[in-house]
Amino acid sequence: METIKSKQEFEKVFSRGRRYGHPLVRMTVFRVDEGVPDKAGKVAFVAAKRLGNAVFRNRCKRVLREAARSCDMPVEGTHIILFATHATHDSSPAEVSKAIRKLLNKARVA
Repeated sequence: METIKSKQEFEKVFSRGRRYGHPLVRMTVFRVDEGVPDKAGKVAFVAAKRLGNAVFRNRCKRVLREAARSCDMPVEGTHIILFATHATHDSSPAEVSKAIRKLLNKARVA
């Protein structure tokens, strides 16, 4: 799974991407321009410090990663950032996967 790593890529997705929300997960989607030679999809998993300690945040990111795998992410031609919420921690990857699919449909990506 190709992930977003550089600060420039994060800033591009934040500034130009569209935001979608669900109680279990929030998502920002940026469609890669047609002229870009590398259109491989990328994904990032974010759990803010305000959610809790490192153990709590790492569990949230593990749930997000497993849910993203089951949704066949990353999607070709898009960069997606998935944000954990407090509800992400107590949810199963299957529940979060269902939420991600709803958001992808709302964003007309899937």
